[in-house]
Amino acid sequence: MPIKSDKWIIKKCEIEEMIRPFSREQVKQVTLPEGNVRRVISYGVSSYGYDMRLGNIFKVLTQGVSKEIDPKNVNAGLYKTIRADDYLVVPPHGLVMGQSVEYFKIPRDILTICFGKSTYARCGLLVNVTPFEPEWEGFATIALNNLTSNPIKIYSGEGIAQLIFLQAQTNDICATSYKDKAGKYQAQTEITTARV
Repeated sequence: MPIKSDKWIIKKCEIEEMIRPFSREQVKQVTLPEGNVRRVISYGVSSYGYDMRLGNIFKVLTQGVSKEIDPKNVNAGLYKTIRADDYLVVPPHGLVMGQSVEYFKIPRDILTICFGKSTYARCGLLVNVTPFEPEWEGFATIALNNLTSNPIKIYSGEGIAQLIFLQAQTNDICATSYKDKAGKYQAQTEITTARV
């Protein structure tokens, strides 16, 4: 499975809207409405990937609740929904779920693998996003785990994780895509907790 380059990512996004909104280049700073420039955790196209951004709506696992979390039957009451337009503080050893700013439409011959950005990894934040399967589409739900005993800031609208795109060989495209099997997270538009 060859990895796809920036040229391929740009073409797929500009012609087929594989990612929207889409940033054609790596963004490292933004100009604020009052004209000031602010450095950001980078997002957009890189040499062999795409750095997606973190949205501003979060589900925060309630601290101190001593109920078990059952992935087959998640109690929605364990999470508090919060909007944070600038940043959110992830408590020590806390779990927060966020959502990508971008909406993805993955081609049938592509599988993505996602890695958290090193900026956050070096602070003790584990970013977990499962692979985007062939023909999956939607906003990505992103699990953010603070592995430290210190609070960690996460920034809305800035880079959170990098996707790499792997392409199947022409004669080896999957028989059944995520869309074909009506996957449970297909076309998700909200932060989605575990489903069975």
